[in-house]
Amino acid sequence: MTSNVSSMTGFARVAGEAGWGSWAWEAKSVNGRSLDVRVNTPSGFEALEQAVKQAAKARFARGNLQVGLRIDLSSGPETLSVNSDALNLLVRAYENISSKPIGDGDALATLMTVKGVIETGSSSTRDLATDEDAVALLQSAGEQALDELASARKAEGEALYALIRQHLDEIEAAVARATDYAASQPGLLKARLEKQLAELGADKSVDADRMAAEIALSAAKADVREELDRLTAHIASARQLLENGGAIGRKLDFLAQEFNREANTLCSKSASLDLTNEGLALKGLVDQVKEQAANVE
Repeated sequence: MTSNVSSMTGFARVAGEAGWGSWAWEAKSVNGRSLDVRVNTPSGFEALEQAVKQAAKARFARGNLQVGLRIDLSSGPETLSVNSDALNLLVRAYENISSKPIGDGDALATLMTVKGVIETGSSSTRDLATDEDAVALLQSAGEQALDELASARKAEGEALYALIRQHLDEIEAAVARATDYAASQPGLLKARLEKQLAELGADKSVDADRMAAEIALSAAKADVREELDRLTAHIASARQLLENGGAIGRKLDFLAQEFNREANTLCSKSASLDLTNEGLALKGLVDQVKEQAANVE
């Protein structure tokens, strides 16, 4: 069964060759609370970098993405140059803050490590950045890498979809068993109260109406029908989210918290070992849903 659920992890690589040399895009993503896209390209390709970043934002809703372009030219000597304008701006900022000249010590060496100050490549690489056809080719390949990354995330999302559906089926079965156990709560409470009174020797002296009132009060406190109804509703909501697909990870995580809240209350109200064990089993299943939901976009 196919779904519209995507994972936040994946990897893609797209490479090719042209008359000026070869190139390769690599795109990978891992889990993230929101969308963070970082694109690295050779110096001179800043416009391409921004275009690919915008393309990534149009395709993904969550995840930490790292996208990189490597270019190997068929000819041309490698060079290293200093971007004097960028370095001078950093030096002036340093001197304004420190109120003393920077000199040629460690501070200057540190500023030299800032991205954009030292530019590596070759004259051909910088020339290539002005070649509209080459840039168009590289942008198209970059978007292809993003599409393949989306496909990889979708493939893993299929596996997550199947796992979460299985966990929801198991939760539904546990809720059904808990419902059966809950039906015996009033009888268990009555038997427990009568046993306690008998042990105290007060079973003959307690008025029948008072006894019935105490049993009714205890049964009301131990009533878990609302918790079971809410668990059933959460199961339906989670299944609907899976069918709708899209960026549902945060909603699934919220539902997992609600599942856990009801399971905790179930355990606290339980009057039987069977119901307590079922509540604990529910908590374990909910933890598995939460673990898988953390990987969903």
